[in-house]
Amino acid sequence: MRFPENFIQEVVDRTDIEELIGRYVTLKRTGANLVGRCPFHSEKTPSFSVSPTKKMFFCFGCHAGGSAITFVQKAENLDFAEAVEFLANRAGLPLPRESDSFSAQQNGVSRKRVLEMNLEAAKFYRACLFDPAIGAPGMDYFKRERKLTEATIKHFGLGFAPNGFHALRDHLRRLGYSDDELIAAYLCARSQKNNNVYDIFRNRVMFPIIDTSGNVVGFGGRVMDDSKPKYLNTSDTPAFKKSRHLFALNFAKNCCAEKMILCEGYMDVIALHAAGFEYAVATLGTAITPDHARIFSKYTQKVIISYDADEAGQNAANKAMRILGEVGMDVRVLRLSGAKDPDEYIEKFGADRFRRVLEESRTGFEYKAERVLSRYDLSVGTDKIKASNELCGVIAEYHSPVEREVYLNYASSKLELPVDVLRNSVEQIRRKQRRESAARESREAQASVKNFGDRINPDAAKDPRAASAEESILGLLLIYEEYRNAVDEGKIELDAQDFVTDFHRRVFEAIMHLHRSEAGFRFELLGMDFTPDEVGRIEKMEMARQQLSQNGPEVLRSAIDVLRSTRERAHLRNGDLNTRLAYLREKNAKLHKGKADTQ
Repeated sequence: MRFPENFIQEVVDRTDIEELIGRYVTLKRTGANLVGRCPFHSEKTPSFSVSPTKKMFFCFGCHAGGSAITFVQKAENLDFAEAVEFLANRAGLPLPRESDSFSAQQNGVSRKRVLEMNLEAAKFYRACLFDPAIGAPGMDYFKRERKLTEATIKHFGLGFAPNGFHALRDHLRRLGYSDDELIAAYLCARSQKNNNVYDIFRNRVMFPIIDTSGNVVGFGGRVMDDSKPKYLNTSDTPAFKKSRHLFALNFAKNCCAEKMILCEGYMDVIALHAAGFEYAVATLGTAITPDHARIFSKYTQKVIISYDADEAGQNAANKAMRILGEVGMDVRVLRLSGAKDPDEYIEKFGADRFRRVLEESRTGFEYKAERVLSRYDLSVGTDKIKASNELCGVIAEYHSPVEREVYLNYASSKLELPVDVLRNSVEQIRRKQRRESAARESREAQASVKNFGDRINPDAAKDPRAASAEESILGLLLIYEEYRNAVDEGKIELDAQDFVTDFHRRVFEAIMHLHRSEAGFRFELLGMDFTPDEVGRIEKMEMARQQLSQNGPEVLRSAIDVLRSTRERAHLRNGDLNTRLAYLREKNAKLHKGKADTQ
């Protein structure tokens, strides 16, 4: 799907990028720009900048950048056309008539089509659950085993997938959906044996996953027998990525300003909501990710982790504390005695007692410290040394000197050791960490210079000098219309074949194509042909040039000369003897002509 270029420009012009991004990021004004913590990577020091005058954003940490369209693509997990529609609806702009609905994406099915199928599937599963002839096993599980009321079942839109291979497939076929669409939505799969299309979710109670806009983006299903896997979740589709959604956030977002509870499973969340704790959420069959942490940071500043008390649950809690701490969250850990999870605890002891336990939740440090101390006998010298070393390592992870001082006093009282001794150990660990960090950054910088590991422009590693020259050329073309005119009119000789790297060649072709178009060059239109990460790289090239004082024609010509010499060397290396001799004769003739012209 490609919208008319003038429509895309109008969408961007009508969008207040400060107000848009301000819904996701807390921004503070610094001069003409605004800064905040980047929503696309974890950081404590703000490196995310928004320019209202240019209608652009850029992160100096992860190098995400672009227009309002690019921001919405990354923030809402949309493709370019869907992001344009999102902003158009937001600005009250009617879509062009031929673009009222999305057709299939280039390589698959559109997000809108998947959402439509998911909604129909959710209705189907719910109808099956409430049909006694089909859904009795599921209803029995929810009502008798899990003690859910019918109101709670309806509130969460719970359902049941029949124990057959074609029930949902046949239903959605009758509604006009093709087999390829059902497979793209991860509702069906194709058998490798006979090419038959069959339902993925069978004989399972179904939990629809609903985003904050009310769309059914995927499903989780718990099996009714002993088959594996016990829980099955929708894989990534055009409408869904596990790492970007939290179960029940559509409800929790309305009452979670003070705190949120992070649970392990769907039933824990549902039980908590039913008991009045409507700020509980869960990840979707995956460990917590930095994307999840950034979602939390949009809605609250305090997260209470409620994971199982077994070893796997405690290890998961440790990881969650670290990831949530990286985005500045106040992280607490719940200790439940006499029950393995919140669902069981509330059933045994009631909601009021659970509320008291919530209020007594421990800080992340207290939780970690108690785990360390529980493993050692502090009356034994060697155990005390091991415990102090581990605790000092935990304290060293905290960036705030005030936090470290508080925790040092705590450790000193528990270990019965002088606080100065422990403080010296912590500083020694932090110095070692700084040395290792500096060494790592040095290695990364060296690799960056050589363009190793560059996923956007992997060709750059083959010839760093030429790739750098290409970046200079493209930066100048992005900024200055007169240079684009000179290239277009042949006053500056430059074409796509001069470029060594495929990515930079594509950027050059896109810039010149837009320049020659009726609408003219606009940066945001590059998003039609490049991914959000690629747009961020292009924005980085433009900003790098803007920060330099020397951007005259001689800089452009010098960079072009580097590309020409690179191409000539490659031509000589790869050509036969006659080709090389012809090239040398031509070069010698040009040299003599140049000398004659100067005499």
